[in-house]
Amino acid sequence: MQVVSAQQMREIEKEAIEAYGIPSLLLMENAALAVVREIQQTLVKMNSKGSCKVIVLVGKGNNGGDGLAVARHLLISGMDVTVLSFAKTEEFRGDAALNCRLYQKAGGRFFLIEGEKQLRSTRLALNQADVIVDAIYGTGLRGALPSLVEEYVEEVNQTQAWVIAVDIPSGIEADTGKVYRSAIRAQTTVTFGLPKLGHFLGKGPEYVGRLIVDPISIPDKFLEQEEVATFVLTEDAVQAFLPVRTLQGHKGTHGKGVLVAGSPGMTGAAILAGRSALRCGIGLLQIVTPQAAAFQIDMGLTEATIWPVEGQNTLDHRAWPIITEKCQTAQALAIGPGLGQNQDFIPVLEDVLRTLELPVILDADALNLIAQEPGILGWRQRRGPLLMTPHPGEMARLCGCSVQEIEDNRLEITLNKAVEWGAILVLKGAITVIASPDGRAFLNPTGNPGLGTGGTGDVLTGSILAWLAQGVPPLEAACLGVYLHGKAADELAQDVGWSGFTATEVADQLAKTRRSLELTEKG
Repeated sequence: MQVVSAQQMREIEKEAIEAYGIPSLLLMENAALAVVREIQQTLVKMNSKGSCKVIVLVGKGNNGGDGLAVARHLLISGMDVTVLSFAKTEEFRGDAALNCRLYQKAGGRFFLIEGEKQLRSTRLALNQADVIVDAIYGTGLRGALPSLVEEYVEEVNQTQAWVIAVDIPSGIEADTGKVYRSAIRAQTTVTFGLPKLGHFLGKGPEYVGRLIVDPISIPDKFLEQEEVATFVLTEDAVQAFLPVRTLQGHKGTHGKGVLVAGSPGMTGAAILAGRSALRCGIGLLQIVTPQAAAFQIDMGLTEATIWPVEGQNTLDHRAWPIITEKCQTAQALAIGPGLGQNQDFIPVLEDVLRTLELPVILDADALNLIAQEPGILGWRQRRGPLLMTPHPGEMARLCGCSVQEIEDNRLEITLNKAVEWGAILVLKGAITVIASPDGRAFLNPTGNPGLGTGGTGDVLTGSILAWLAQGVPPLEAACLGVYLHGKAADELAQDVGWSGFTATEVADQLAKTRRSLELTEKG
């Protein structure tokens, strides 16, 4: 599914209105009905009984107009509705003004918020509400909320009510996900047409809650814009990437991968990456590692073939002949988990990038070594597929900037560097960004804070290696690996919450997660 900026969504709506003849008032009405449906369905799930108390917070823009239409429909359905408005009735324009009149003619309660006096008198109503609808600001907001609105936002965030945001929680910038001081923390956000960048970037995911996307009757031909190059991964899309096995398949046809990883004290990284690759169905896994780490890795991963390199505790130039030999019959190569940062290995990385044509994944210490000699990335141009899987710290070292700069500009920097380096970049984080050299980017919605534990990055590397070895194209392999990795963590979190599961459990869950996707597809 495409993800758009606020301006792109406005242009899509304008085109639909002008070219297709859809009245703007109908779009507003459909937006309101989408919110109303979600409220009604959720209340049924909550087994809510009796008259439901609803507070609708509105501003003077179109988002406020949506909120007033929501209030009217809820009022007509028999709910106890009160609108708290940060705009006078005469400040509403166009469709919003009409919805204000319709709501008031239906007998709806409308209170104007002008200062702290109203906050004191409405605090009780907010705390008694079962549902609070946030329709103060939409996608046009830039910068911090006004101080009066902030006071109400803080009050809403402290209530026990179920909070549902219209299009985007007030206080979040639609294009960046930035929150300057405060924003509505919604349990559910209903957005219209297409999801917005701010739902996934910056602080957005912390405030959006469960995201519902409703097309509000805009035809698909207007929503599918060629110039929109950012997408959110969906289960349907990812299912199409899964390789299909036949009865005639065997270990030779299920792909061979080479993993260059491990060193004394960090053998676990190699074991986790290998375990993940095996759980994702790789046919043959060969691990190149220092001799001092080989025994432990062999004991921890009996299904893989271990190729020890004599010499130091970390790999150096002596690893190159073994790597080239094993890659001759392999479909993919991954370098980095637990590798250590021996500068003598940098020439090997240069040789890999310059001479090997099979897909190469660089992770962990391989990236840290590259950061010392970033110019060698230029050797890879047009040689073969390159995938890089940095976390924000590694990305900051590669880019020569601060981690905060990376986090503040995740999408922009990842896209720019993917194009510059000619690599598929996987910037890990709360919403992992996968960027392609052709300018496309994919945002991953799966995963949770439970992945913030040692070893889960190694698991991701092994998963992507397995998909590449099984013939999945590089960009799709990265998307598939990232999505399944996060979904496996989500499934584990259903049992133990956002803490308590390990990287090993994530690796072991991958096979079950893949199977659940296969069964869903067949169903």
